[in-house]
Amino acid sequence: MAVSLKASKQGLKLVDQARKKKGWTATASAWCTAAQISVSTLKRFRERKPILQDAFISICEAVGENWEAIVDNSITEQKEDLSTYQNISIPKSLFSTDNPDIPPLPAAEPEFQEEPGGLIRLNSNLYIERPPLESDCYQEILKPGALIRIRAPRQMGKTSLLARILGYAREQGYQTVPLSFQQADSTMFANLEQLLRWFSEQVGRRLKQLDELDDYWVAYGSKDKCNVYFEDCLLAKTDCPIVIGLDEADWVFSHRHVADDFLGLLRSWYESARFGDLSSKLWEKLRLVIVHSREVYIPLDINKSPFNCGITVELVDFNYEQIQDLASRYELNNTNIWLEKLISLVGGHPYLLRKAFYHLRRRDVSGDKLIETAATEEGIYSTHLQQHLWILQQNPLLAGQLSQVVMKNKSVELDAEFAFTLNSMGLVKLQGNECSPRCELYRLYFRDRLNT
Repeated sequence: MAVSLKASKQGLKLVDQARKKKGWTATASAWCTAAQISVSTLKRFRERKPILQDAFISICEAVGENWEAIVDNSITEQKEDLSTYQNISIPKSLFSTDNPDIPPLPAAEPEFQEEPGGLIRLNSNLYIERPPLESDCYQEILKPGALIRIRAPRQMGKTSLLARILGYAREQGYQTVPLSFQQADSTMFANLEQLLRWFSEQVGRRLKQLDELDDYWVAYGSKDKCNVYFEDCLLAKTDCPIVIGLDEADWVFSHRHVADDFLGLLRSWYESARFGDLSSKLWEKLRLVIVHSREVYIPLDINKSPFNCGITVELVDFNYEQIQDLASRYELNNTNIWLEKLISLVGGHPYLLRKAFYHLRRRDVSGDKLIETAATEEGIYSTHLQQHLWILQQNPLLAGQLSQVVMKNKSVELDAEFAFTLNSMGLVKLQGNECSPRCELYRLYFRDRLNT
């Protein structure tokens, strides 16, 4: 049995007194680390919202308080384990939007009115953390010359994690520059000179140092110009670290003629912070976060690649506890009754789960209808599936590879480049050298369409 607890008003005052004695702020990362919980869980605790019992106890014990003295005993909630329903035939009436046993939901708050997709806002309660990834990233970004690489298939929450790393850095007084390569015109990738000029302009504008760019962009090679501009104009003129978040780095990988030089430049900045000379003091201020979806098929010299240094963060599907947490944040009732069917269809895919919870909370589709039509053009995932299908139709070889995967009931070994491309699209999962459909939804949808 999974139990949810919340703090009483008096209990929260006791916890606050105890954490102040330790010198921790209300959202201290040290508190999260000691309790082995996420920032969002700590936030829910402080807002007196229900959290799982284990997390509740850990938060209290981390500040030296007995959890029984903190808990609000009036709201203990029992949540049955999923296995309870594994052999139960679920009546369709429980999915019905007009079931008299399920009270209507309250009017939707603005947050619930937003269609899932893209960045989850920093102040959103719908962001689910994956401990200890967030706290690890927060600790890493504090290190001089840090480099963090976030890699995962599409729609796994990479950009939302990047936003939180940058948000944490701003809380420390750092300057931050979020930059997506998707914003660059395709012409910017024509040659290294244009790419580095665009890159320098974007960073310089954010840091209010753009006026001096032309003075530095007059001689030497492209990388030298960029180096000197960053070192003399940006880093030398600030006392606080600068964190640059490079989102959608896949756009650079696609242009081999500039990618190896650009990525090599990033690696050189990472190394410059570690030489121990006067210049290193400047480069220690620069922290980089690189976000990408797919593997890098660029034969970079091992000593020039930014992908074998710093730390790598791999985002994975939500586990059952995180799925339950997300459903509760959408204020869905009786989740265990229909959650099994949804999980069997989409697994722990963050976007597909959010999409389902969004529509279920709005009550514009019933649970049984959602499951029944999910892999059809009538279902809530139709646009998402059609977008993938269009991409595959533009690349018949890739479509043929996926067809092999969805037509068989066992894992299939594919050529490495095809396998990694399909994985980066989020359509398959890799197990060693073999591929299987990412979820049953994709198997059902693409099995029929790719076969025809």
